[in-house]
Amino acid sequence: MKLYNTLTKQIDEIEPLNPPQITIYTCGPTVYDYAHIGHWFNYVRMDTLIRTLKANDFNTKWVMNITDVGHLTSDADEGEDKLEKGAKREGKTAWEIADFYTKDFLDGMKQLNMLEPNHIVKATDHIPEQVELIKRLEEKGFTYIISDGVYYETSKFEGYAAFAQLDLDGQEAGARLAINPQKHSPTDFALWKFSPQDSQRDMEWDSPWGKGFPGWHIECSAMSMKYLGETLDIHTGGIDHIPVHHTNEIAQSEAATGKRFANHWMHSNHIMVNGRKISKSLDNSIRLKEVTDRGISPMAVRLHVLESHYRSQSMFNWENLEASQNTLKNFYAWADLQFQSLSSQKLTTNYDEALIAFKEAMSDDLKTPVALTIFSDMTNRIEDLGADSVAISKTVPIIEGLLGIGLSDRPDITGAQKSIIAERETSRADKDWVKSDKLRDQLAKEGIGLRDTAQGPIWFRL
Repeated sequence: MKLYNTLTKQIDEIEPLNPPQITIYTCGPTVYDYAHIGHWFNYVRMDTLIRTLKANDFNTKWVMNITDVGHLTSDADEGEDKLEKGAKREGKTAWEIADFYTKDFLDGMKQLNMLEPNHIVKATDHIPEQVELIKRLEEKGFTYIISDGVYYETSKFEGYAAFAQLDLDGQEAGARLAINPQKHSPTDFALWKFSPQDSQRDMEWDSPWGKGFPGWHIECSAMSMKYLGETLDIHTGGIDHIPVHHTNEIAQSEAATGKRFANHWMHSNHIMVNGRKISKSLDNSIRLKEVTDRGISPMAVRLHVLESHYRSQSMFNWENLEASQNTLKNFYAWADLQFQSLSSQKLTTNYDEALIAFKEAMSDDLKTPVALTIFSDMTNRIEDLGADSVAISKTVPIIEGLLGIGLSDRPDITGAQKSIIAERETSRADKDWVKSDKLRDQLAKEGIGLRDTAQGPIWFRL
């Protein structure tokens, strides 16, 4: 299996350290507000990676974090903690905010049919691990203390700018990060922030350096290495994490261990909504609930994500989402053919060849648009090759395992409904068109449509 590697800037063969086991870490949500459609694009793509790894016989060990403390509103480690900000907005404690939005995120994962990671880990549950990692960095001389916290000195880590190809010499102070006159360099970042002296935070802990809370970046390093070891096979996240968060993760992790932090980095590109970047100020940060309130299935959202490549700058709009919903209905009608007595040897042969091409597309840098084109052609070939229920029943779980769009969750129609279809066929043979139409209308009232073909009647859900 091959995947583009941000570290090497090329498509690389995936070669885990201990095959067939492969370790994957995904930067999860900061749970201070609802996840929006851009977030869900990212997480569906990460889930698709896991599904494809499994299809290639890897034994996946997948960890996703929940950032429930320490993510400040500025990349410069300034401003409010996003959880504290959410607490003020809603008149709750930061703990209540974290609990509410964590549960909402996990519910969204289920709605989108995402696989469950082996470990979903919270930053607040791993404060000791973060403190220990900071102590390791301190012992190796990578830290210094100023009035608001313990900081990592990026100039002491050779190659700090390499991963994101940052131009540190040409970068004016404050262009990427706000100016803090006490910091040795604008790119230095907080490992531990001190609590304000004039107030008490909802979330704060004792440490060797004083009461406070961890920085955002140290969380991911500490938790990923606890569960997956000091070198990860694959680290995933959004493309916006590259210049700051992931660059800082690499610097602090490799400084502490002396080992490469991750061999492979996968990043999902930005999502545009109606031609503009997602922003609360633009009021275009669409929630999953807004989609379902319009009568659109979460599976249509998932399909819409798969219709674009994870490295492309994808476009979201309601018209395209509704088109995805219609495509999904066609796919479901195809999956329902597995319950019907249909046979075509030509189709069986065609499916064998198509499945090979489908899996090859998924395994070649997750080319989901190419794979969907192949799948669509498979479903459309029924018109000229006929349908084969046995071939389809064997194909459904393979396609579903990779796409996760609900093809395997289709129930058969009832025995009573099948009896009506058989009775209608008898009426048609007797040329009793009145009774035939009456039976067809009866099925329609129960949400079942019929299509008469050379192979006999094919039912589908309206």
